[in-house]
Amino acid sequence: MAARGRHVPVRTCVGCRGTAAKGELVRVVRTLDGKVEVDPTGKRAGRGAYLHRDYACWQAALKRDRLAHALRTTLTAQERESLLAHAQTFLEKGEVKT
Repeated sequence: MAARGRHVPVRTCVGCRGTAAKGELVRVVRTLDGKVEVDPTGKRAGRGAYLHRDYACWQAALKRDRLAHALRTTLTAQERESLLAHAQTFLEKGEVKT
């Protein structure tokens, strides 16, 4: 019998609905006080949603309100701008969807 590999948690991107390993995605969290922020550690308390490190996924998630729906909240204009600014860093770094 073949040995099984270590379990890798899989999450779904709310922008493109593609799946990937949890560590390859960026977690966005609605904190307990209602703010929406990027969670670099992936461990903050609150309701979370995952997105690829791809600007197109972030655009789709924000344009079609998929992110707001997944987080069960409404996004303010300031939160949208902050999230789009974070997504711009993926373009600058040349990161693409994995």
